[in-house]
Amino acid sequence: PGWGSYDCYQNLSELSVFLPACLSACLPTYLHVCLPPCLSVYSPVINLSTCLSICNGPCMQQCSEVGGHARCSCFPGFFLKADGHSCEDENECVTNSHICQNSERCVNTLGSFVCERKSPCPVGYQLRNEVCEDIDECVVRSHNCDRGFECQNTEGSFLCKPKQTCLTGFTQDSHGNCIDVNECSTLLEPCSAGFNCINNVGSYTCQRKAIMCSQGYHSSPDGTHCIDLDECLTGVHGCDEGQVCYNLPGSFRCDCQTGYQYDATRQRCSDVNECWLYPGRLCAQKCENTPGSYQCSCTAGFSLAFDGKNCEDMNECDSSPCDQECANIYGSYQCYCRQGFYLKEDGHSCGDIDECSQSIGNLCAFKCVNVPGSYQCACPPKGFTMSTNGRTCRDIDECATGGHNCSSSQSCYNVQGSYKCLSFSCPLNYRKVSDMRCERSSCPAHSLDCQSTPLRITYHQLSFQTNIIIPAQIFRIGPSPAHSGDNIAISIIRGNEENYFSTRKLNSFMGAVYLQRQVREPRDFLIDVEMKLLRQGALTSFLARIYVFITANML
Repeated sequence: PGWGSYDCYQNLSELSVFLPACLSACLPTYLHVCLPPCLSVYSPVINLSTCLSICNGPCMQQCSEVGGHARCSCFPGFFLKADGHSCEDENECVTNSHICQNSERCVNTLGSFVCERKSPCPVGYQLRNEVCEDIDECVVRSHNCDRGFECQNTEGSFLCKPKQTCLTGFTQDSHGNCIDVNECSTLLEPCSAGFNCINNVGSYTCQRKAIMCSQGYHSSPDGTHCIDLDECLTGVHGCDEGQVCYNLPGSFRCDCQTGYQYDATRQRCSDVNECWLYPGRLCAQKCENTPGSYQCSCTAGFSLAFDGKNCEDMNECDSSPCDQECANIYGSYQCYCRQGFYLKEDGHSCGDIDECSQSIGNLCAFKCVNVPGSYQCACPPKGFTMSTNGRTCRDIDECATGGHNCSSSQSCYNVQGSYKCLSFSCPLNYRKVSDMRCERSSCPAHSLDCQSTPLRITYHQLSFQTNIIIPAQIFRIGPSPAHSGDNIAISIIRGNEENYFSTRKLNSFMGAVYLQRQVREPRDFLIDVEMKLLRQGALTSFLARIYVFITANML
């Protein structure tokens, strides 16, 4: 093994000229045992650095000459070992170079592999007639015994027994090859004091001692003592990419760099995907894995904050994306057109409107009256007055001018073309802390009903026209200030029986109320929006009571 069998020696008489001592004591049947050490002893006579016609030169399987020197290679299913001439079976089942299906399991064989159907039987058994029977790996050739071993079947497994024994000075490895024993390292005191042990093939010799350094050390410049060899500095370490070399006395250690972890299957350092390992904890929005680290990024409409993790709303209006008017909203923006223009389908450009001829009515705020060669504008009889430009109608703020009939206990709220008289009072167990805010008084001990009521009730008034673009975000709600780890849930608990409104959670600390259905006629709504805040394991609720006034389109 490692040299071939005696069949490869083509001219024994020619060999006997060079190897009389060996061949005279060796029968042809055992040439594969005794010839390798003989070839090593007589290597000055027979050049083993080239591919001889006998035994592939120094190679175990295949030999080719390159530049007058032997280059060894292995058969398919084997790989070349570190000694440069021995071949070892490649376990395709471990390296995942097999082609077995998911319904099959891979079984390594010498130089190849076989695919077996998975069965409910233990390893080493197969299902036959509903009974698990032992698999004779030696017959089906699913064992992994090397050529120097014989396969012997056992119950549920097999054994690999050596075919041959080795001469004195040799030992048998796991592949059945006879390899030289290093007596200098295995014997307690192979040589007398003052002598160094030198290992030979099959034996050893003792030579008067000169300074000999152990592996990992080298002789000092003056040759009097051994000093440590820094493998990391000299680059003779075997650390892979992604590893850091640390020098040790007489050795070295390879550790994975930060952001890498050791993969025992592939025997190398693999990158740690921090984004999968800590989902949602490293970045506020998007996390992208990088070699040895990670990088945070934000979705459209947001920019990365200075800390490199959180995202801040980006004011897109600063870059003038709109043809005329731009309004920044959380995470996006909205383009608007000035009076006399309409927003095109691209959402950015504005087109001119032929008001009277197209009957759109935007030429005049309320009514366009055609006259020969021009037009005249008129306003509604109540709630508006004509602007100085003669085209638009200006809303009369009855609350500011005093033209309302609200009582002293009511608040006047101006809407387009009219006004509303609103009354704000706090429910039982609440105290009024401002004109628009009520806070819950302290709850009696063990009163779960009281503790489940909102901590704060705030009143808000919103006014829109019937031509508002649907869906429209009309209100945002969230804790102020927000804390890391906050999580909210919002819902409309009253006033949305006809499903004109909806809520949406924008992120963990911000929610919004949308007008999702077109309101064709002027109409008033009072909706209660509840926000539940989960902060540090405590759940608190807040109530926003919102008056929504939809007025007629006068522009």
